[in-house]
Amino acid sequence: MIGFSLFTTSKYTVLALSMIITASITTAHAGSTQVAEPKHSVKEITTFAKQVEKYAAKQDARAFIIARMGRPKKDLPKGISFTHTAIAVYSDIQLGNGQTARGYAIHNLYQNEGQLDTSSLVIDYPTDFFWGAEELKAGIIIPTKDLQQRIIEAITLGKNKDVHNSNYSVIANPFNNQFQNCTEHTLDVINTSIYQTTDSVRLKRNAKSHFQPQRVKTNRFKLMLGSAFMDDVTTKDHDGKIYTATFTTIAKYLNNNQLMQSSVVFDQQGKATNLI
Repeated sequence: MIGFSLFTTSKYTVLALSMIITASITTAHAGSTQVAEPKHSVKEITTFAKQVEKYAAKQDARAFIIARMGRPKKDLPKGISFTHTAIAVYSDIQLGNGQTARGYAIHNLYQNEGQLDTSSLVIDYPTDFFWGAEELKAGIIIPTKDLQQRIIEAITLGKNKDVHNSNYSVIANPFNNQFQNCTEHTLDVINTSIYQTTDSVRLKRNAKSHFQPQRVKTNRFKLMLGSAFMDDVTTKDHDGKIYTATFTTIAKYLNNNQLMQSSVVFDQQGKATNLI
């Protein structure tokens, strides 16, 4: 087990209509921004973050896929359980007092505040990660030991930066490199680790051959109308039906290829329920 330290019709009517009809789509990845108001007490958030760390450490996880729920479950589209996905890596963490502790650093793709159609890569920590969560539940996917090591090596070498596309869309198509969201970036880092390449053409070709994304079922006209008013929604990278990567589809992908140790939903009571 890992030991660690805890620490009448008008343009306004059309705008309102577009925001309503695209609500189920924008909430699919809402919570992919770094700044959010807490919906739970500081004590609840920090306690839960420590519980997640303890659970991962007990599984001897040195790298795992982590997800949070940034919107109420009832608002999420069918097939989507989490709104933000990232990679947690057991690391040396520099504390405010200058000392170093061991714990999980979380490697995120976050939308840029005030410019939601762009993104940046940001490292934060479990308490930060769950700060704006709607519900204190965590998605946890633990890859096999070999894949964990490959992911750690990829991030150490900066390959997560090499596969970052700063053009953001909440419903990014995982089979091309036109746009990217947090979950697609996580998938790209995983595939970079598996295939030992950062070549986007090869990564997307392999994803199309082996990865099954989530169909987002909604009226295409509604999506197009929404994309005219909302910077982080676009269908330009889709041809036909809308598909995107989700936390659950990543779990299924790893499981189908014998690359996963376990996948669970971990709740505030410390209960871990199988995801798939």
